[in-house]
Amino acid sequence: MCGIVGAIAQRDVVPILIEGLKRLEYRGYDSSGIAVLNEGLQRVRRVGRVVEMENEALAQNLTGHMGIGHTRWATHGGVTESNAHPHFSQNGIAVVHNGIIENHEEQRARLKSLGYVFDSQTDTEVIAHLIHYYFKQSGDLFDATRHAVAELEGAYAIGVVTPQQPDILCCARVGCPLLIGVGEGENFFASDVSAIISATRNVIYLDEGDVALVTRDSIKIVDRAGNAVERPVRVSDLSADAVDLGPYQHYMQKEIHEQPRALTDTLEGLIAEGVSPALLGPDAETVLKDCDSVLILAAGTSHYASLVAKLWLESLAKIPCNVELGHEYRYRDSIPNPKQLIVTISQSGETLDTMEALKRAKALGHDKTLSICNVRESAIPRASRLVFYTRAGAEIGVASTKAFTTQLAALFILTLVLAKTRGHLTQQEEHDHLEALRHLPGSVQHALNLEPQIQAWAERFAHKEHALFLGRGLHYPIALEGALKLKEISYIHAEAYPAGELKHGPLALVDSNMPVVVIAPNDVLLEKVKSNMQEVHARGGELYIFADLDSHFGEAEGVHVIRTPRHMGVLSPIVHAVPVQLLAYHAALKKGTDVDKPRNLAKSVTVE
Repeated sequence: MCGIVGAIAQRDVVPILIEGLKRLEYRGYDSSGIAVLNEGLQRVRRVGRVVEMENEALAQNLTGHMGIGHTRWATHGGVTESNAHPHFSQNGIAVVHNGIIENHEEQRARLKSLGYVFDSQTDTEVIAHLIHYYFKQSGDLFDATRHAVAELEGAYAIGVVTPQQPDILCCARVGCPLLIGVGEGENFFASDVSAIISATRNVIYLDEGDVALVTRDSIKIVDRAGNAVERPVRVSDLSADAVDLGPYQHYMQKEIHEQPRALTDTLEGLIAEGVSPALLGPDAETVLKDCDSVLILAAGTSHYASLVAKLWLESLAKIPCNVELGHEYRYRDSIPNPKQLIVTISQSGETLDTMEALKRAKALGHDKTLSICNVRESAIPRASRLVFYTRAGAEIGVASTKAFTTQLAALFILTLVLAKTRGHLTQQEEHDHLEALRHLPGSVQHALNLEPQIQAWAERFAHKEHALFLGRGLHYPIALEGALKLKEISYIHAEAYPAGELKHGPLALVDSNMPVVVIAPNDVLLEKVKSNMQEVHARGGELYIFADLDSHFGEAEGVHVIRTPRHMGVLSPIVHAVPVQLLAYHAALKKGTDVDKPRNLAKSVTVE
């Protein structure tokens, strides 16, 4: 979590650092701070959002041609100014850090024995003192940084400055994302390209274990072994407009409404070329031809997308599929199967739990690996043999929306590819699925047009403390996703169950104060779902039903119905994801919570 940014230029970098931190607030927003070089190191730190720190920096008229900044998601130590970054060591070593240092306690004890005094509870202060220790010996910040990071265990992306070498920035990464922005007579580093997009689109993605020395005019990179390496400069396809709010009130609202375009872009190759293994990479046909099963590793919202994919894969591609949470898979004994396709799903491509699960699978001998990701050149795709990039564009809101629906689209593409590869997709079926996919963005837009009706429901939800979500088959994961969205941003406690489980326990919770949201498309399970709804209605529960246009039941006392577009068959979960997103968004608006930055959470989960 957390976000870091650094800049070295001939101009004042304070506005660059502050804008970068605002772009990075999705990674954490418990506190923030910057340190700049201006006749020594000057630092401003504040608890709360970046704007609090910005106001203080402006009040102090803070300026400088080189500096580093940080926005924090608290791990070690409480949310206090003393725990906010940047952290200093004596004689002016300043450090910002994203990640967790696992051996910080033993390093802290060692450094205390050497006379170092700690001012914070953080693991990051260990890094500052350790770099200072080696800097005293060599007088070279780059050399000191390299020696210090060699002793760190865990995950980190760091940036380091010192007034004793006023013309260089140092940065390093292991397990956490970090890139260098290449400008004209100025250079930058950041956790995410969005932080520096207003200054440059030319970026270098650091590899695992890289340490870099950055000046205004040059960049030097060494790998983990200390060998000088060249990393390619790439042009980011992110634009400054993509991370602006435009006419929307929140990023979440903007991203919900961007879903028709995001789906169109993600499906473009499939619609244009038809079902082909080449959609997953040039090596895909070789990798997929003798796969006998699929294992999907993910976390959070991506895990729910995986649960839908399991049903698609087993029904349409006739291939066994298991779904596991990455953080559980990596710590359990499992039986390797070299013919199994390992699929990892991550919006950011940096989700630590998923990345470590992929490493575990590869260590067990799995070499058939596919990454589904929204961020090019991120760690998980680089570690995978096959890659499918969703084209959702930048997703800033912490609660995932368009990343979720484009992941579903990508997983459906995988399903069709495997079905065709295994001989389970006829020419007519391929035509029918492609035709349905062409209509999918329009159906999603139809669902978006239901926003005023959903807004009226949200008025009632805002005063509730609990909610229950029900679904069956392909739509149970959408119920899970709806419950997650509601609790993430409105803080209303919500649970989801397969509707058939009601009578096995959850029905005890139902009363007039418990709204029950039902995903009830017009599929083969509709009559079963109706029976489950009767169980709720008979106990005085209030039902909120997302049905299809062609469903044949109406409203009654305690039964509220909103009809999404005509039933989309196996693609229905993608359409039904939209109204539960809108319900959560508008309930949160009515409650007055911070929609884009819900408490205790961050967007990119790069800690365990």
